[in-house]
Amino acid sequence: MAQQLAFDLPSKPALDRDAFFVSDANRLAVAQLEQFDAWPDRKAVLCGPEGSGKTHLAHVWAEDAQGIFITPNSKDLPQAGRNIVIDNADAWKDAQETVLFHLHNHVLANGGHLLLTATQPPALWGTTLPDLASRMQATTTVTLNQPDDALLAALLVKLFDDRQVAISPQIIEFLVRRMPRSTGLVQRLVDALDQAALELGKPISRSLASQVLDNLAEAMEN
Repeated sequence: MAQQLAFDLPSKPALDRDAFFVSDANRLAVAQLEQFDAWPDRKAVLCGPEGSGKTHLAHVWAEDAQGIFITPNSKDLPQAGRNIVIDNADAWKDAQETVLFHLHNHVLANGGHLLLTATQPPALWGTTLPDLASRMQATTTVTLNQPDDALLAALLVKLFDDRQVAISPQIIEFLVRRMPRSTGLVQRLVDALDQAALELGKPISRSLASQVLDNLAEAMEN
């Protein structure tokens, strides 16, 4: 059968509270972020593996706290007293460490709250600026655990929905049983399944899901 042309159209991720699924794997982290007024020194680091929902949960927190996002490319400091999120803080290196240091001091000196996201605790960031390293390592750490079945299923449903792809609950259940317990793999799996279905011009079936899972497993081994 001839394959159809497949166009890799960008999906628009849903990052609001209604799209964030709470399970036993992240319930404690969600509760700690909701109680941000109780954070020691008004700051916290949200840690978790790639794809665990850190950025999504940080967006939810920013919405609740009327905060803003700061990235390595941001040029302006936040307004006095504003709550801010620094996403992927462990990726701020070299000269960016000085910017991060000043952001930290500016926000806290003006009565704001600071939430940073990272894949590892601050002690493992390899920060070379001593003053920044000491401040980060003294920051409360909030951890997102590896996903349970309920969270993996919810992530799959959300990512397929972001792409406006209809998929049956039976296929979701099959994927959860077969896939590795890795949130970082969920996005790759959804992308690969959507691409394969587009190329074949067919909906996602159990046989297609099995084939894509096998291909991903082989790619991970090589």
